[in-house]
This record gives sequence, structure tokens and C-alpha cells, in this order.
Amino acid sequence: MKISRRQFLQAGSGALAISVAGGRSLAANPAQKKTAAPSLKNALGITTSSLSGHITPRGGKGKISLLDLPRVLRDELGMTVIDLNTSTLSVTDRKYLDQLRAAADQAGCVLTNLKMNQGKLDMNSPDKATREQALNTYKQSINVASQLGLKWARPLPLKPRPDMQIHIASYRELCDYGAERNVQLLVENYGWMQSDPASVVKLVEAIGHNVAACPDTGNWDSEPLRYAGLEKTFPIAVTCDFKARAIGPRGEHPLYDLKRCFEIGWQAGFRGPWCFEHANKDRQMLFKELGMLRDMLQTWTKEAARDSSGS
Repeated sequence: MKISRRQFLQAGSGALAISVAGGRSLAANPAQKKTAAPSLKNALGITTSSLSGHITPRGGKGKISLLDLPRVLRDELGMTVIDLNTSTLSVTDRKYLDQLRAAADQAGCVLTNLKMNQGKLDMNSPDKATREQALNTYKQSINVASQLGLKWARPLPLKPRPDMQIHIASYRELCDYGAERNVQLLVENYGWMQSDPASVVKLVEAIGHNVAACPDTGNWDSEPLRYAGLEKTFPIAVTCDFKARAIGPRGEHPLYDLKRCFEIGWQAGFRGPWCFEHANKDRQMLFKELGMLRDMLQTWTKEAARDSSGS
């Protein structure tokens, strides 16, 4: 089955009824209402993993509170998208999640995704008990994503290549579970997937429903693989981890061409959200570098839009 970008955009985040094996339809829960959020077109934001070491659930001792992050992101960086990570979302009781969602709404920000980075889980294990433990933990995280009103959730690929029959079956189980809760599952190029430029597309097509791509610009094993992988993946992408490694004082990025990564996405029709993934132990320098990345993406977007309108 060949999946086009138009089909993904029409499917949205899985809110439409989705036909699955056995003819069962997983429609959106009509009782679950989502707060209106800012548009994600050309929107910029961050993955909270970028703030590892700088952020805690409630702040203190010079740390940023996750509850304050939406306001900080908007006021200090002028961005609105927050891509969450389980490593920075250690408190998941209902009251706290409601507070986090309210803080995002109040700041005019949108919480989009939950990267389920529980690294010791193995939903590909041939051992049924191990596999079920992983799936149950992921389902609990999907419940968290649903309560926060997130569009997406992403399980963590492991380094060893899995038994694909088990892997696809496990992914489909999570996709079914997510569809019932208005959460679409994502596939990201990481671990075993980084050496195959078509790995994301092949897996998305094999899973077949309530799933889309989240390309990470940094997670490829070599330069030729990086650009080939992005060219294949961006057409079915709904969000992007725009990863930058060490940045020079004027925005230099010697490891790979950031602008080329953007241009591949733009030419494929991807229009955001772009979520910066970039770390620095110095918080002041981190915010400065995130600001440089923001300015670069905004400039490239304006140039690309102007070129498109003039062609």
C-alpha cells in the first residue's frame, strides 16, 4: 500500500474513523473535547529533551518548572510548540496533567507529542510477558498523551533490528489503542532504523493505520543516508525533530547541512511543526542557540514561501 502525503493530511491525528483488522471501526471518542490550539503550520517549538538538566516538574534550585515552560517558551523564545518526553514528564497524576494543559492553553502554546522513551521496554521480545509489560507501559503513556490532548505518541525504537512480524503486530496494537483515544502513533528514525533510508516509510506502510512519520534530521548513520532518508520520509511526516548538534557562534553547524534538511522537508510539502532538539549544559547559551535556530528556520521559511509564490 503506497501512502501519500495527502492521505496523511486528510487522516489528521487519527480523529477520523479508522478501519482495522476484522472490520472494527475505531472512531474518535465524541465525549472527549480538545481545547482549540494554535495552528501548527510553519510553527516552531522544542522537544523537552533539549532542556534535560534545566527542567523539573515543579522547578526549584534554578530549574525551569515544566508548568512554566509554555510561558517561558513563548516569552523568551517566541515559539509555541512543545514536544514532550517521558524523561521530562515524571509526574503524571491527573491534577498535574490538567495543570500542564491549562498552562499551555493560557500561554497560547500547544502540546503536540509524547516521546515514550522508556528505554528498557521491549515490545519486540519473543517472550510474551516481556512484550506485554512493554505494551502495557506504553498504553499508560498513551493515556497520559490523551489526557493532555496530544496529537501523537512515539514508542522508542531499539538498536537491534526486531523480528518484524512481532514489531508490526505490537505497533498495530498500540495504534488501535491510540485511535480510541485520539492519539496517533509515530515512527521515528532511531536505533536499527538509522542505516536504512526507507525504514520509516516501510514500517509505516506495513502498520497501515493510525500511524505517521516523525523524521529526526540528526538520526542517520551517514551523510548520504541522511538526505536520502529525509527525502523518503518527509512526504509522510506530520512533525519533525529538527536536531542540531554543536553550533558555532554564528550558527555554523559543521556536522551536516541544516538548511538542506529544511529544504528537503519544504520541497516535500512539509510545513511544520518543526521541533528543535538541541542541548547545552549552559542554559543561557542553550536559549541563545535555540534563538539562532529559530531565526534560521524563520528566514528559510520566508525565502522558500517567496520563491514558491514567484514561481
